[in-house]
Amino acid sequence: MSSSALTPILEHLRAEPSRTWSIIVTLYGDAVVPRGGTLWLGTLLKIFEAMGIGGNVVRTAMSRLASDGLLERSRVGRNAYYRLADRGRATFLEAAARIYALHAPSWDGAFDILVSSGVERAPVVGGHAILAPGVLIGLRTPFTRLEGTIQLRATAETEDARRLARQVWPTERLGRSYRRFVDAFEPLRAALANGADLPDLQALVARLLLVHEYRRLVLRDPALPDVLLPDDWPGRAACALCADAYPRLLPPSERWLDVHAVNERGPLPPPDPSLFRRFR
Repeated sequence: MSSSALTPILEHLRAEPSRTWSIIVTLYGDAVVPRGGTLWLGTLLKIFEAMGIGGNVVRTAMSRLASDGLLERSRVGRNAYYRLADRGRATFLEAAARIYALHAPSWDGAFDILVSSGVERAPVVGGHAILAPGVLIGLRTPFTRLEGTIQLRATAETEDARRLARQVWPTERLGRSYRRFVDAFEPLRAALANGADLPDLQALVARLLLVHEYRRLVLRDPALPDVLLPDDWPGRAACALCADAYPRLLPPSERWLDVHAVNERGPLPPPDPSLFRRFR
């Protein structure tokens, strides 16, 4: 069962333009930060070996992340230990509020409109979309204040707002990505729901790839409220899949970390209790 459940996930990983450095950030944010934040390189190499990703690729990615200021490295003897730098931790924590959320935001019946000369080339800025050169539209999230900008509020009837949302946000393309995600991870979810057990390391791999692939979609998602989305919006199914699978993967994956994962002081400390409230 274990290999058959993981096969579509690993095939999905190979088919999508996922990058090793990005999976490393997911690993730290999802599994290492809740347990103190530091991990021995040797532990990390074991995890990525189980994904079929070689050590040289991982070391290159770690060096890039350290050079970019996302990771910090320390040494004890010949062993290297890495932790998220302040910049990397802030990046993941900001994203976590959306990754592990179960509920879409509400809508107050109005859009934010920003008129500026500085946004002509950006197709989407912080979840906002371009209506015309120099004119952005968004919901709730404050705009970054730019010199010479004007911010307005515009109300709309629900049906008019739904039509506008379909026109200015890439929901059709994103919906296709959500469907591919569900297709890849549904065999795993179904197997877990039917009581099948994954070996601990495979459970950790499945958990990390589940969060990583979902994270990639969520951070491209403008987080429109339910009322503005199609009735069959596949993002809902993707979220429900994560909410079902993630808690089932936590015990065996944390068990593997208990036994095998170390930092410069020895075994990792127990996880923060907030870990078990994700997708709740």
